[in-house]
Amino acid sequence: MASNKTWFITGAGRGLGVDIAQAALRAGHSVVATGRDADRVRQAVGDHNNLLAVALDITDPNAATAAAQQAIERFGRIDVLVNNAGNFYAGFFEVISDKQFRTQMETNFFGQLNVTRAILPIMRQQRGGHVITISSTAGLVGQEFVAAYSASKFALEGWMESLRFDLEPYGIRTTIVEPGFFRTELLVEGASTLWPELTIEDYDERTTATIAAWSSMNGKQGGDPRKLAAALITIAGSAEPPLRFLAGADAVATAEGKAADLLAQADAYRELSSSLEHDDAA
Repeated sequence: MASNKTWFITGAGRGLGVDIAQAALRAGHSVVATGRDADRVRQAVGDHNNLLAVALDITDPNAATAAAQQAIERFGRIDVLVNNAGNFYAGFFEVISDKQFRTQMETNFFGQLNVTRAILPIMRQQRGGHVITISSTAGLVGQEFVAAYSASKFALEGWMESLRFDLEPYGIRTTIVEPGFFRTELLVEGASTLWPELTIEDYDERTTATIAAWSSMNGKQGGDPRKLAAALITIAGSAEPPLRFLAGADAVATAEGKAADLLAQADAYRELSSSLEHDDAA
């Protein structure tokens, strides 16, 4: 791929998506920045000759196809896709409504599939490209109060891990990005975070306390999204980009803890796990 690339970024109307778009523009790249409201995207990112702001609801496959076509008409190619758009339905499983859970999956999982389906034919024709998908440490480790969100991110990671084998023959790379806590708008109520619709007395006290704790974290997260955006520019420019990128010291610690837990579980039941073959297997 050329050093001057065309980036296609979802969720660029606020938060990390804005930082990624601005970092790519500063690095001399062309950017297709998408969000539900193109004017809001343009205002958030700032006017630039190499910027195309496009309205895109990622849950609409036809809108994704139309946005990809607009990108080609303006810039002629798409080199880097950043699947960044998403939201956070927080809550204990039983108090997240079925509608909320399904909406979480539609946005955080199927929405990424819609956009990627629209862009992969372009990258295959080019015989080159890079799909970067923003996951979370919640895609590595299940946590309290994130049943729906974690499920959507685990699904995203399984898809991305498998997708790499589909795309390698065509020169298309994949990278899963697993941020820890960054000072974005993810915890802003009504913007990216939505609380449970249901109430169950057994959960009420814990729900109230957890919402208060999560809300108090907003604006105090340790990670700097501008630094993460700059790191993604570096990764996209690498000849051998990572399959996974752990973003933040807390993310590294989470991954190390998960790896240790998996090894400990494998070792604890090694004899029983290894005793399950047919007797005639030898």
